[in-house]
Amino acid sequence: MVFKRLLGSLGVGGPTVDTILDAGAALPGGSLTGRVRLTGGKTDAAIEQITLELVARVEAEHDDGESEGTVTFERLVIGGGFRLTAGERHEVPFDVTLPWETPFTELYGQPLGVVLGVRTELAVAGAKDKGDLDPLAVRPLPAQEAVLEALGQIGCVFTSADLEYGRIHGTGQRLPFHQEIELVPPSRYARPVREIEVTFLAGADGMEVVLEADKRGGFMSDGHDVIARFAVRYDPPHPDWTTEVDGWLRQLLSDHSTPHSAAHSAPHAHAHHATPGVGTAVAAGAVGLAVGVAAGMVAAEVIDEVGDSFEDDEEG
Repeated sequence: MVFKRLLGSLGVGGPTVDTILDAGAALPGGSLTGRVRLTGGKTDAAIEQITLELVARVEAEHDDGESEGTVTFERLVIGGGFRLTAGERHEVPFDVTLPWETPFTELYGQPLGVVLGVRTELAVAGAKDKGDLDPLAVRPLPAQEAVLEALGQIGCVFTSADLEYGRIHGTGQRLPFHQEIELVPPSRYARPVREIEVTFLAGADGMEVVLEADKRGGFMSDGHDVIARFAVRYDPPHPDWTTEVDGWLRQLLSDHSTPHSAAHSAPHAHAHHATPGVGTAVAAGAVGLAVGVAAGMVAAEVIDEVGDSFEDDEEG
């Protein structure tokens, strides 16, 4: 999908911008490639700078409930410093690196409903316009996919994914928001636990896996959230992810788990050095297979309207 816009703030008859992302989903920490096509307007224009903004649709919790908004989480300058004559066509290729914590929008090719976008900003003779906007597709790292598949093999079922504004204290989180993958626990954990949430905080050498469980209350106790985090390295290979992740769940749900405060505090770090094999197979019962047709349809509608939703936020 390609969005074309006349740069209105630069005047009628100004240059137009058309950004085309190369096909295929990108990887967190990997390359995002494409090209920006410029077409000169009725008069010559000095193109001072071309910038790509990475934006995300994020939920925020507050005293009155929840709200949604757009957050810019990266700005990347890809060109500028040239003159675009009237009617001239000019193309600027780009190859930029995504932040490691970029959330993924799909799992096993199925959309999760997470909305990311790439907006092209053009600076012309002192004026700026946020012109072109394209949806951004990102797939999980092999290590993230392996953990989710292990959760599926254990019996967890995917329910939803969203982006939450705020930081998880005690972690190395860099972006102003984090992704939460929400799962129904397996039957053997369903009695003490309503829901399990998984957050990945990836880096160049490894990632933190943050697990949060919504524990049910008992006869003499109230329900509460507990949280634990585990460090995963990308090497050497790990022989049994299912056993590893099941051990994480048992540790999370033990009596020694840490209550989850309103400030998202996670003071305990548990180091586990492991990595998945490349090309993890999609087995029956894996988390990716539980996304379902309905979730895919909703995500597709959201992506189709990504341009309008981002523009509405700016006007508001």
